[in-house]
Amino acid sequence: MPTAPSAFLPAHFDATKPVVLIAGQGLYPQLVIQSIRRAGIPLRLIAFEEETSPELIAAFPPEERRTLLVGQIGKMLRALEDFGAGSAFMAGQISPRKLFKGLHPDLKAIRILATLKRRNAETIFGAIAAEISAIGVTLLDARSFLDDQLATSGAMTGRSFPIERDYLDHGIQIARECARLDIGQGCVVRKGTVLAVEAYEGTDAMLTRAGTLKTDQTLFVKTVKARQDFRFDVPCFGLRTLETMQAAGITAAALETGRVIMLDKPAVLAAAKAAGISLFGFE
Repeated sequence: MPTAPSAFLPAHFDATKPVVLIAGQGLYPQLVIQSIRRAGIPLRLIAFEEETSPELIAAFPPEERRTLLVGQIGKMLRALEDFGAGSAFMAGQISPRKLFKGLHPDLKAIRILATLKRRNAETIFGAIAAEISAIGVTLLDARSFLDDQLATSGAMTGRSFPIERDYLDHGIQIARECARLDIGQGCVVRKGTVLAVEAYEGTDAMLTRAGTLKTDQTLFVKTVKARQDFRFDVPCFGLRTLETMQAAGITAAALETGRVIMLDKPAVLAAAKAAGISLFGFE
């Protein structure tokens, strides 16, 4: 029986049944596909028009994929059943604006949205997760199969971390409090002062905004909520974030270990070293 060793798979995971990847944008879904295929586990794809890359869609034969509009929840559930899915995996970003403007809700989605008192990524994806579970499909922890891509403890770029411990602890405290309040999962601090916090605009916009201020000894911190639902909305750190940091003049980042996914970790570490950016994993 094919197996995929991962600390994040449930005990009842059945490697003989298809995993259905519900794929958004970026490198994240590509890394998941590579890992699952290496493990020999059957894989199917649910893609979204104007979100999932055409190249990724083309990597699946027509009978092993479905392409939907964002908001077609009923069609997504039927696709999971048609594929005989044992589990599903959400990977890759959906444009945040699509969650509020640009949805194409079917009747199932309209019914779900009508029950939500708050409409944000967590409540919307949480409601979708409940619908997936209701048809007997397990929505996997979005770190599954990517154990080797997670942030690890200490200085990951092979040099002493340039931020003093007190200022590092301050940044971690601010980031965790922002996450607790559901503002965002990151912040930028400098010597005990908060320069920027991440909200609806996302990480790159926050980093760019912080870069308009004095940036020596600045620190970007990425964390998660204390009760993070790791089936969706897992924070990621990749080459694009590094490029944005470099353009903004921010040369240090602290990432929560075992919780932040570093997309193509070897490439990220190499690029960080080349750019003179220090990466640190905190617990």
